[in-house]
Amino acid sequence: MAETPSSQNSRLQAEAEVVSRHLPSGYTADPEAVTNPAPDASASAPDLTAPSSPPQDSLKLQGGDIHRDIFKIDARAKFQQRSATFSHPRPSARWSNSLAANYVTPSEQLAPGGFRRQFLLRQRQRLSNVATPVTKDFVSFLDLYGSFAGEDLAESEYESTIEEDEEEAQPSERRPLLGRRKSSRRAAKPGDATTFKSFFTLLKAFIGTGIMFLPKAFRNGGMLFSSITLVTVSVLSCLCFYLLLQCRKQYGGGYGDLGLAIGGPKFRSLILASITISQIGFVCAGLIFVAENLFSFLNAVTPARVSPLGSNALIGLQLLILIPLSLIRNISKLGPAALLADVFIFIGLIYIWYYDIAALASRGMHPTVELFNPRAFTLTIGSAIFTFEGIGLLLPIQSSMAQPEKFPLLLYLVMMIITIIFTSIGALCYATFGANTRVEIISNYPQTSKFVNSVQLLYSMAVLVGTPVQLFPAARIIETSLFGDRASGNRSTATKWKKNTLRTGLTLMCGIIAVLGASDLDKFVALIGSFACVPLVYIYPAFLHYKGVAESRLVRIGDGLLMVVGLGMMIYTTIITVETWIQE
Repeated sequence: MAETPSSQNSRLQAEAEVVSRHLPSGYTADPEAVTNPAPDASASAPDLTAPSSPPQDSLKLQGGDIHRDIFKIDARAKFQQRSATFSHPRPSARWSNSLAANYVTPSEQLAPGGFRRQFLLRQRQRLSNVATPVTKDFVSFLDLYGSFAGEDLAESEYESTIEEDEEEAQPSERRPLLGRRKSSRRAAKPGDATTFKSFFTLLKAFIGTGIMFLPKAFRNGGMLFSSITLVTVSVLSCLCFYLLLQCRKQYGGGYGDLGLAIGGPKFRSLILASITISQIGFVCAGLIFVAENLFSFLNAVTPARVSPLGSNALIGLQLLILIPLSLIRNISKLGPAALLADVFIFIGLIYIWYYDIAALASRGMHPTVELFNPRAFTLTIGSAIFTFEGIGLLLPIQSSMAQPEKFPLLLYLVMMIITIIFTSIGALCYATFGANTRVEIISNYPQTSKFVNSVQLLYSMAVLVGTPVQLFPAARIIETSLFGDRASGNRSTATKWKKNTLRTGLTLMCGIIAVLGASDLDKFVALIGSFACVPLVYIYPAFLHYKGVAESRLVRIGDGLLMVVGLGMMIYTTIITVETWIQE
């Protein structure tokens, strides 16, 4: 039971009375009493038998440094008496919860580290009032990218000073006197996100630029085959997500941590390498998508109906914007841009639904629509996997929840919703435009409409400003592998410029890859989905479950079959996609 302030004061006075019987009079551990003695105190040499002599510092006694703590008991009681003359009201019902939680009474300040705790509480209250609730929630979502796939990717020079101060404010007998070098790993934060917030966070994690590639994927595979493929990929993804969550339930940690615990350091490196390749692929696909849409936009708005810039030049212009943004170490600073991107994407989707439904109601389905396209159906598989790839954020989102046990049900609900969204967008666009469906789907809509031109420009800007967020995990994984997780540019200018050079080179490399793949964006997306996303979603979770969790023979057979299917799918679709690309 917690001790009340009144009982604490009584106990302190009783201890001081007992201690004072055994201490020589005239000596104190109270520095204020020594430096400001009573006005009537005598200036003569101290008389140990005269209580009226001026107080002297207890350190002057023989062995005073050893007995200093005993003298402090008496000095603390006298200080408590002086502080009692001031009014310090306890938090009342009229106080806000945050103010009451951050209130520290004088008696609590007297405890070891009391003033330090009061300072930390005030700092936390000040920082918590900086952002508006909407911005704060979205920055919390962006913070998940700082622990992408469960890996702590936060830059060391941006670590929270409050967490370090709290660590210093709690001494321990096991703590070295000189201290240890602080780890760049952030302290694990308890989850506090509600189920409602986590629902929208999951939607943000899955709905991105990949949805815009689905109409061309439906053209490549046909209406029936593409619809079946999307539903099948969704079901298999849910199964693999379940296997990964089962591994997490038994071993804890993130995706990389599970790979280390079950498969060893090499398997962890393999997982991180696949994450890096997939994120770089997303960035390259985004660069191509933005260039193609801007090219169509400029063709529509220029008087001659001919864009003054080609796709390669537009990719180069994007690099001029992305290179400075890629140097940002604190991902929270990218929050406003990423939030704007989500708003633009939402506007684009609403317009696509509206136009397609109206066109189909008035003109009917396009006559060139096929149920199955045997010539390019493999491209549909890779594009579908690319669209559903959001496995890197599953475990961090679960960790952020106040009730993580509800995450599986929430995940399956979100997967059902996004499957409906993805299938409807792809099917409606393909049914509306048929064989004329383009990769940059917005360019299929009336280019004479100012609203369409605005949506096209806004959607391009949405993808562009969201690109640095996608590049962030890949850049941090590569930096950590090269410089270590403790190397900080804040302490070394040379390290900072090496990291800046690395990020600039990585962005330029993405631009070069985008230029090479700009002519066939749908094939490029299918290749990334087949080669990089298939292992992350289908092979690695099955392997982790097979080796670390599966007990029965039947479950092991199921895991093995899933690995074989995933491996076969990766090899087959990759080879066919490359062959199709080369032949054309």
